[in-house]
Amino acid sequence: MEKRLRIHPTIRQFARELRQPQTPAEVTLWRQLRNRNLKYKFRRQHPIDFFIIDFYCAEAKLLIEIDGPSHLEKEQKEYDQARTEYLETIGYKVIRFTNDDVRYNIHAVVTAILEEAEKRIIELKHPSS
Repeated sequence: MEKRLRIHPTIRQFARELRQPQTPAEVTLWRQLRNRNLKYKFRRQHPIDFFIIDFYCAEAKLLIEIDGPSHLEKEQKEYDQARTEYLETIGYKVIRFTNDDVRYNIHAVVTAILEEAEKRIIELKHPSS
């Protein structure tokens, strides 16, 4: 059975507050992900441990991050890398897209998300020894 981490109430409240207002890229992607449009359930601004994830698919343990211009700065890149490494060590897969990816190529982003979700679900159901 999977260990569930208790989310600190402050983190949970902050995640709720981040749901509105969304960035334009988040609005665009959420339109594609919500209501099982891609066959799987996604959540937005979902807390995991002490992080808040832009979009999360529990069935695939898939985390989707949408990065704006600030993520190009050296310190932010280092933070993002450490965060990704940590989340992947506890069993999640993190994929990242830029605001421009979502804005100018939403179909490729959606295709990549669906492919990764399906790949992860297969991996989780049939882990290699």
